[in-house]
Amino acid sequence: MAVQLSVAARNALLDAIETAIGASAVLKFRTGAAPATVATADSGTVLATLNLPADWMAAAASGVKAKLGTWEDLSADASGTAAHFRVYATDGVTAHLQGTVTVTGGGGDMTVSNVVFAVGQSFTVTGFSLTAPNA
Repeated sequence: MAVQLSVAARNALLDAIETAIGASAVLKFRTGAAPATVATADSGTVLATLNLPADWMAAAASGVKAKLGTWEDLSADASGTAAHFRVYATDGVTAHLQGTVTVTGGGGDMTVSNVVFAVGQSFTVTGFSLTAPNA
């Protein structure tokens, strides 16, 4: 039998992730494949940097935690195709979370309105959530 968690335990696990990363996290979109682990050095070119709100994720419910509010950038930093993202502590250096990025409906860990960025282009994060085990 696989280990199972209660809904309360799954929600607490997810809420602890936001607490560990901290308020006002920094989200960066990058070209190329994500590093092997979050502890591995950054890879790819930074295409856009977003300073997330102080409370950037909704409270976990039913073992799922979703982005809170509107995440958008009015001016991309560089041109290229976004392939992965990393979420950093407020310092913008300490990585805590990473995943794939695709257009809305593309099946990535995070979805955006357009993955082909041009300098100065605006874009919106259309979807992002974390799901706890056995939710």
